[in-house]
This record gives sequence, structure tokens and C-alpha cells, in this order.
Amino acid sequence: MNEKPSKQKPAKMCYEHIGGKLGQLLAVTFAEKGWIAKKNPTDKHFYITDLGQKEFTKLGIDITQIKPEDL
Repeated sequence: MNEKPSKQKPAKMCYEHIGGKLGQLLAVTFAEKGWIAKKNPTDKHFYITDLGQKEFTKLGIDITQIKPEDL
């Protein structure tokens, strides 16, 4: 057999979220765009900003499915 190596790039799932390099790139891009932010730079978790709520909704992402949390 002479199979060609796949040129597809992975979109890895880690538990119930996107992980791997794609997840990292999405997080960095969303932060740069101001769609997500941290209250303090040392915080582990991000929150969705008002701008992010508008932009994710434009993309067709139903963020009402995300439960509020104390961050």
C-alpha cells in the first residue's frame, strides 16, 4: 500500500472543549480581538466581553448555553 500522508489539520477535543494548537490559536485571537479577557493577567480563566457576546452571536454561536460563573 502506498498511502499519502494526510494534509488535514487536527481540531482536537479535550473533554468538552477544543484543545491543541487550534484551541490555543482561537484563545489568543479572541483575546487580541477583545472578545474574551481576564480580570487580571494572572487569572487562569477568561470571561466573554460585551464585544465578544455580540461577535460570537454574529457567528451563530448561541452563548446563552454558557452558564454564568464566579470567576
